[in-house]
Amino acid sequence: MHDDRNLVEARLKRVLNERIRPAIYPESVPLEVAVWHAPGEPVPVAEGLAAESEPIAVGQAWGAPWGTSWFTVTGTVPAEWSGRIVEAILDLGFDADKPGFQCEGLVYRPDGTPVKGLNPRNQWVRIGDPAEGGEEVRLHVEAASNPIILGHNEFRPTAMGDKETAGADPLYVLTRMDLAVFDKTVWELVMDLEVLGELMLELPVDGTRRWELLRAVERALDAIDLQDVGGTAAAARAELAGVLASPAVPSAHRISAVGHAHIDSAWLWPLRETVRKVARTTSNMTALLEDEPDFVFAMSQAQQWAWVKEHRPEVWAKVTKAVAAGRFVPAGGMWVESDTNMPGSEAMARQFVHGKRFFIDEFGVDNEEVWLPDTFGFAAGLPQIIKAAGSKRLLTQKISWSQTNTFPHHTFLWEGIDGTRIFTHFPPVDTYNCSMQGRELAHAARNFKDKGVARHSLAPTGWGDGGGGTTREMVAKAARARDLEGSPMVTWETPAEFFAKAEAEYPQPPVWVGELYLELHRATLTSQAKTKQGNRRSESLLRDAELWAATAAVRAGVPYPYERLDRIWKTVLLHQFHDILPGSSIAWVHREARRTYELVAGELNEIIDGAQRALAGDGPGELTFNGAPHARHGVPAGGAAPAAQAAPTVARAREDGGFVLENDLLRVEIDGRGLVVSAFDLRAGRETVAPGRAANLLQLHQDFPNKWDAWDVDEFYRHTVTDLTETEDVRLDGNSVVVRRSFGASAVTQRLTLTGGRLEIGTEVDWHETEKFLKLAFPLDVRADRYASESQYGHSFRATHTNTSWEAAKFEACNHRFVHVEEPGWGVAVVNDSTYGHDVTREVDEHGTTTTLRVSLLRAPRFPDPETDQGVHRFRHALVPGAAIGDAVREGYFINLPERRVPGAAPVEPLVTVDDDAVVVTAVKLADDESGDVIVRFHESRGGRAKAILRTGFPVAEVVPADLLERPTGEPQRQGGEIPVTLRPFELVTLRLKRA
Repeated sequence: MHDDRNLVEARLKRVLNERIRPAIYPESVPLEVAVWHAPGEPVPVAEGLAAESEPIAVGQAWGAPWGTSWFTVTGTVPAEWSGRIVEAILDLGFDADKPGFQCEGLVYRPDGTPVKGLNPRNQWVRIGDPAEGGEEVRLHVEAASNPIILGHNEFRPTAMGDKETAGADPLYVLTRMDLAVFDKTVWELVMDLEVLGELMLELPVDGTRRWELLRAVERALDAIDLQDVGGTAAAARAELAGVLASPAVPSAHRISAVGHAHIDSAWLWPLRETVRKVARTTSNMTALLEDEPDFVFAMSQAQQWAWVKEHRPEVWAKVTKAVAAGRFVPAGGMWVESDTNMPGSEAMARQFVHGKRFFIDEFGVDNEEVWLPDTFGFAAGLPQIIKAAGSKRLLTQKISWSQTNTFPHHTFLWEGIDGTRIFTHFPPVDTYNCSMQGRELAHAARNFKDKGVARHSLAPTGWGDGGGGTTREMVAKAARARDLEGSPMVTWETPAEFFAKAEAEYPQPPVWVGELYLELHRATLTSQAKTKQGNRRSESLLRDAELWAATAAVRAGVPYPYERLDRIWKTVLLHQFHDILPGSSIAWVHREARRTYELVAGELNEIIDGAQRALAGDGPGELTFNGAPHARHGVPAGGAAPAAQAAPTVARAREDGGFVLENDLLRVEIDGRGLVVSAFDLRAGRETVAPGRAANLLQLHQDFPNKWDAWDVDEFYRHTVTDLTETEDVRLDGNSVVVRRSFGASAVTQRLTLTGGRLEIGTEVDWHETEKFLKLAFPLDVRADRYASESQYGHSFRATHTNTSWEAAKFEACNHRFVHVEEPGWGVAVVNDSTYGHDVTREVDEHGTTTTLRVSLLRAPRFPDPETDQGVHRFRHALVPGAAIGDAVREGYFINLPERRVPGAAPVEPLVTVDDDAVVVTAVKLADDESGDVIVRFHESRGGRAKAILRTGFPVAEVVPADLLERPTGEPQRQGGEIPVTLRPFELVTLRLKRA
């Protein structure tokens, strides 16, 4: 037989596109359309429905950027259509290739009841099945004219990312507003042909099954009268019935399809638009659940559920009904799908506290699965947090985006820094927007790394990013692939059902130890510096607010601000979403974030000030409040007392130019260029700065990644570097050295101050560069093959060398408050108050091996925000010579939790103290249930064992071990104010202290 594959395949493609798909709607009549353009921000539904509208015709432009238009469509079902299926086709001007990234709509009935969402892949609204001739049709569409930011010319700078700069010209043209007959037989034929045609292309050419499908498709095409597709569709389907009924082989891969719509809580749209995106998608999904009995839909991010409840009660009613039926599934158990690299310890914990509590309170659902398909890598401290929140499984997808190395597993145990292991699945379908195409299903089966020992994988199925969800076409394709020869077997299941099967079949999966580093999107650790600073400072203020409010409640009877703290926490957690905190959203999002962080800081400072003043009383003198977890200047951790004076610093001129700063611990030499050429540890008799090098060196790189501008920095950025050594002024100001320099269109002022055993560096940058990357370098005279960087509830290690491609790929990484390098017995820490990105390299010359740590300060990408980081920024860092890992922990807290001085005379005893500095208290607060119990959370911070006594400064009736949600996890202990604790490395403990 001659090989005619290409002929048949090309025939199928053309006939489908030009004859069969158009025949799905064989008859149509136009609807009448009127529109009202809301003058500002979105309006309530009742106002939109009642507004005066004007006629608009198909072909007319509509929709200013970020505007809202209310369309009213009216018509009458023709009498001759009685008994047939009739749908409204409402095309707002969609680009079929951009679902979720452009205009969208939510359809309402005249009484305000939501019907379903409209998007490029979902333009229909069912009118009748069967329809009644003469039936009057009236629908309202709340249409959002969101601009396409990530267009066909990707990563081009655009002013469309902010309503203030986007202009007012209409973006869309109304394309189709019709009533149409829906030919279900033709639609089913399209589904048959798509499934078989897509499967055929994935099968081996020398296999029998491929040729069986080819001949069946050919017979079906022969059976179709191209001038009467509707009349011959059933005959064509009959030719396909045999190959569609052939069952899958017993060894076929099993795919659990989970209906899904990954909706970014903000990204290329502002937060307010996500509220509406969620309403559109949930309306769509509740409607689809009613039509498709096998379909299951899962939605994560408690914040998005809360938005529906608050802003769209009519949609919420449908959602809660579907949840009660077990088919609309709360997933993930986090407040948002947050970044997991940068959120601090407590913030990461509270993502689970607030997320899980919402689902428990609203639905009685306690999720065991963590759902994070799109997060940009996972910090090594996360497994312990997942376990402490009462969860035990994790799903992610983004690791498939890694540029250098292919992750070796799809189902595995992920082990964190403390040894906790979490059952983890990484779907081999390699997308969180699966659409049930044959190539996706075949890729999942081929790609699955665990063949022979496991056969189940999960496919998050539905249009996402900007929402939309699963379509009826996806459900139809999944039904055909349920048991189909040559295809994986597809079943709709909940995440919990999938994980139960995966765990049962794979009781001893491989183990991955340490962070799940994404070899991509590394620049998200630096982009949008003010967003990152707002996050860090909010986390620090929340810690202080809870600590001092709890202390004031116990000591002085001051009412604890439960509601305010709950609301502020949720605001901060929302802004840790994986496109807000990473700096990868449009200008509008970050402009609003800056304002939000200002409001958060103002409110938290008000709470802190009120509590501290209540504690300090009215006496003479001054008290220093120390919110850090270690004593400082004679003030206990979590207490207040008059502070001792720090050792004085002597400042003098340096013989070769510049200045010397010295106290009894350090001698620092700053040359005439404003660079640190020596930082001598007087106790150890050892130099910190690498021979012949200089620290506090600002370095400027060209920074133009191949794509994903705000997200990525590519390794080749290091090929060009400019050392900023020219100065305008180096002078002494009191006991500090002030350095001023300029470069390009920007200027820097630094203040270097010696305080105790650290050199503090305050850096102010007036930044006006474009596509540049600014680093602050510290060449250290330390030979180290690894270094430590702080993570949640501990730290993790990374190599300084590049022996393997895995190590070389980590050329930019995340830290929290410190990075630490050491030789046995002596080390150096660099601590910060608000930066995350850094790199560490090693050099070898005639002096030996040295290590260079560079802090990432600023970038200047132009997409999606063309003005990223333009303006004034202030950073604080400190160089700590002679630091052990415990010193790095302590100094990191000190720079982030400054002392506060308040008038008063009565010292404040801490609520709790610990007699071992290795044990760090991260939270002291009152229990969320308003019982008045005190919650204390602490962990071992150095990576070793610890035995300590936790002492309480108030009468305690009972000590109860608890999880992060403050639920008991062990038997109560009835000892008094001294609680012995024994901790393993990095172990996290929460105790609930019932007051006597």
